[in-house]
Parts: sequence; structure tokens; C-alpha cells
Amino acid sequence: MQAVKQARSWTFRWTPLAVAVALTGCAVTPQPLSVADRQATLAADRQAMFGSQEPLAGPVTLQEAMARALKYNLDYRVKLMEEAMAQRQLDLSSLDMLPKLALAAGYTARNKDNASSSQNVATGEQSLVPSISSEKHDRTADLNLSWNVLDFGVSYFSAQQQADRVLILEQRKRKVAQQLMQQVREAWWQAAGAQQLQGRVDALLKQAESALGDARQVEQQKLRSPLDALNYRRQLLDVIRQMTAVRSALSQAKPRLAAIMNVMPGQDFQIAQPDGMPVPTLGIDIDKMEDMALLNRPEVVEAHYNQRISALETRKAIAKLLPGLEFSVGQHYDSNKFLINNAWSDAGLRISWNLLNLFSAGAITRTAQAQVEVDKAQRMALNMAVLTQVHVAYLDYQGKARQYELEHELNSVDQAIYEQTRNAVDSGASARLQGILADANAVFSSLRLYQSYGDMQNAYGLMGASLGLDPLPASTKGYDLASLSQAFQGAENKWQGTVAGGTK
Repeated sequence: MQAVKQARSWTFRWTPLAVAVALTGCAVTPQPLSVADRQATLAADRQAMFGSQEPLAGPVTLQEAMARALKYNLDYRVKLMEEAMAQRQLDLSSLDMLPKLALAAGYTARNKDNASSSQNVATGEQSLVPSISSEKHDRTADLNLSWNVLDFGVSYFSAQQQADRVLILEQRKRKVAQQLMQQVREAWWQAAGAQQLQGRVDALLKQAESALGDARQVEQQKLRSPLDALNYRRQLLDVIRQMTAVRSALSQAKPRLAAIMNVMPGQDFQIAQPDGMPVPTLGIDIDKMEDMALLNRPEVVEAHYNQRISALETRKAIAKLLPGLEFSVGQHYDSNKFLINNAWSDAGLRISWNLLNLFSAGAITRTAQAQVEVDKAQRMALNMAVLTQVHVAYLDYQGKARQYELEHELNSVDQAIYEQTRNAVDSGASARLQGILADANAVFSSLRLYQSYGDMQNAYGLMGASLGLDPLPASTKGYDLASLSQAFQGAENKWQGTVAGGTK
């Protein structure tokens, strides 16, 4: 008795300590990443970002810039991975339609026999001596195959919904590709104009700074009246200030394009000089453009898929109201020596039906009809937005084209004025400042010309995107840069043929 009391005392004394130790072991302390841990991933991240790219081998054309953006742009890679993930989820949804095959095994042990006796119901006396029908140690194994018809139907509708979600991601990938090519087109033309003007701006800055030095000497030597000297120097400083701002803006064009192409920042490259500045024509009627947009736009196609998903969700909800029918077969084993048959097979058929679900059938039907009306209203609103975008893009392109024609003519006049002024300066018939000012006006005019042409090209690309025209054909010879560039060139020709002539 004394030993039992000592054991209880020991238990009460050490149990709280054991509980405290267990709780301490479950506590989690935040472990922030160290600088060394973060530095260890830098090289791997840089290699993943830029290591697998084809090097720049020459001047970058518009088509090569599009190919590099499509192949290496990190944002576009994310969309590709999302589509691949959705495809894997579709594979998992398809597996849910398969029967359930469950394998189970177990082992039990007890320190005393599982003995029992019987009692007479009438007299309450024991009718049998205590006996056992199971061993102290027992091993079991079961293999069951079951298939529920209701679960199969619900899983089938879920798999169809997931298939439509995969198609939706494809349309979103199309949209991202269209937006990405739009960004490439705008950034490439800005970089092309910057490259054309960079040398001329640098030369003008050098000339203006040289003239500014001479003006300072003239002012110091008082060879000119103070007011004339100050006005002369102020005009030169104003030219230098404006040209410095222009040079700063031009220097940012290539880095923007490099970021879209996923070229390592700081890497120098050249832009292929475009062959002239042709103005694309829009020969297709606006009514035809509306039909093309409603047929091809990714958002419209996605709306149709969403409508199908909603319809399948309704079918799935109705299917859950039906009775559940389950088939099962199994193979079993029990090591208990008291059993006559240690291994046996069984088969079963079970039907179940929650009758209370019938009361929700009307609500489900009404909800389904309301969802159909909502989807239809959303699709109509989207169609209206698409048609509006087509008209806005059409008017924007026409305005940008007229603006470019005006800038082209104005640039021709400014360049002619610059040539005349430079000839007069070279012959000594005009002051040096007049030549610098005329050169600055000519540079600004050229800058406005390239900006206007870039805006027109951007509006042209936006026109194609508003019609849902893909920048890349459905199939290509390969996925190397050369094949992709050639495919983009073919798609560009098809674009111009479609927009100009209205043929698909």
C-alpha cells in the first residue's frame, strides 16, 4: 500500500513537468533568413533569369524583340506555368472519376484475454462460463474496391469545369501575349528613334557647350554689351538644358525595351534601322471590325467558357439531389485462430438518398436560372465594352495617322530651315547662335516625328489587339529565335492583309 502511494506521489509530481516539456517542444521560434542565406541564392536566381537565353548576335529587329519577349519575358513565363498547373489540376480531376481502391492493414495487442460470458434474460443468472473468441494478438488486412455512381457524376461535371478553366487560361495567355507585343512595339519604336537621334543630340550639345565657352570669354573681355552677352549666354544655356533633358529621355528607351525582352540590365545592343516609315492602312469596314472583335477577343471567348462553367455548376448541384448508388467488392484477412475462415471476399450494393434535398430542388433551379441571366447580362456588357474599344481604337489610329502626317511635313520644313541656316553660318552670313538654334529646332522636330510615328504604330498595334488578332500564328517551325522571328513577320503580314483588306 505504501508503494502505491509513493507511485501516485511520484506521478503527480512529474506529470506537470512532462507536460511543460512537451509544450516547450511544440513551440516554434521564427527563424529569419540571414544575409548569407540570401546571398547564396543570388547566383542561382541570376542564372535562372538570364542563363538560358540566346545571346544578342546583332541589331535587334522588331520581330526579334517580339520573339525574345515571348520566349524570355518573366511575366509571360508565369502565365505559361499557370496554364501548366491548370492542366495538372485537370489530370487530377479526371482521376476523381475512377473507383476508390483502398488497402488497409492493422495489428492489435492486449495484455488480457477478451473474455465474456452470457446471462439469462429471464432469470438474470449466468448461462455460460466465461470464454474467448479472439486472440490477444491479431493481424488484419483489407482490400476494398468501391464505386459511387453519384460521386462519378459530380466528378465528371467538375472535370468538365476544370477543362473549361484550362481553356480560360489559354485565352488569358493570348491576352497577355497581345499586351506584351503591344508593349514591345511601343518600346522598340521609341528605342529606334532614340538611337537615330542620340548622335545628333550629342553633337549639338558639344557644339552648344563650345559656343557657351566662347560666350563666357567674350563676356569677360567685354567685347559685347553686357545685356547682349547675357541674352546670348542664356539662349545657349536654354538649348543645353533642353538637349540634356532630351538625351536623358532618349537614354531610357533601350533599358525599357531590354526589360521587356528580359535582357540583362546594362547590356548594350543596337536596334536594326527600319526601312522607312510606312503608314499602315485600314481598308476594312468598321462593321466588319466589330464582327471580328466579337469573334476573336479573348475576353469574349472567356465569357462563353464562364457561362459553360456556370451551367455545369447547376448540373452538378442537381446531380447531388439524386440517390447515391454504390457498388463495392473486397478481400479480407484476419489472423484470429478462432475464426473458421481467416480469409474471405464480399460484395455489396448500397443505395442512399437524402429526401430532404428534394425541398431544395426549386431553390437550385431558380438560382441556376438567375445565374444564367447574370452571365448573359455580363456577356452583353462585355460585348458593348469590346465594341466601344474597337471604335475608340479606330478613331485613335486615324488621329495618330493624321498627326504623323502633319509632323512629317513639319519636320521636312524644319530640316530645310536648318540646312539653309547652316549654309548661311558656314558662309559667314549668319551668326553661330542662329545655327545652333536652328539645329535644336530640327532635333526637336525629328524627336516629335519619331514620337508621333511610334504613337501611330502603337495605335496600329492597339487596333489589331482590339480585334483579337494574335501576334503569333498557331503553329511555328520551331521555338528558336530565328523561327519565332520569321513567324512574327508572317503574322505581321497577315495582320496588314486582314486589317487592310478584311480577309481572314
